[in-house]
Amino acid sequence: MAKIGIFFGSNTGNTRKVARLIKKRFDDELMDKPLNVNRVGVDDFASYKYLILGTPTLGEGELPGLSADCEKESWEEFLPAIEEADLSGATVAIYGLGDQEGYPDAFVDAMMEIYDGVKACGAKVVGEWPTEGYEFNHSESVVDGKFVGLVLDQDNQSNLSEERLNTWLAQIAPEFGLPI
Repeated sequence: MAKIGIFFGSNTGNTRKVARLIKKRFDDELMDKPLNVNRVGVDDFASYKYLILGTPTLGEGELPGLSADCEKESWEEFLPAIEEADLSGATVAIYGLGDQEGYPDAFVDAMMEIYDGVKACGAKVVGEWPTEGYEFNHSESVVDGKFVGLVLDQDNQSNLSEERLNTWLAQIAPEFGLPI
């Protein structure tokens, strides 16, 4: 069985923590160590048939990227680098962190940029997530009434994160050949 690659971008470490929880949930033989996209190349990324990708949404809907407090690049710089990658045959699931109270008009918008990027490279995206249970005005990451991936709000609903994560992992497990 092919290993699953877990990649994330994070300025504060919260997205990395979720990546580690995902890894911990499944057998070490099934998943490689989660990697920050600022430490990998396109060939490393494209070598996986199965990918779980995580991102926070910063400010008014931005991907994490190079900033004064972040010395290395992140999704904002990495996504353009994968534009020529062939991800046909790859299965991708996306999770995103956001703050629905602080940024209700751009809630988890950054997930959509990753979604669009991997879809353009030919990947199949799985793991849509219901919008029920969240209070926000707008999100670019909603398609046909559902989020394009798992949404966690560690700022306002951290008490729901573990249950949401476990439910989502059980949902995507069959797509990745994982035990439920």
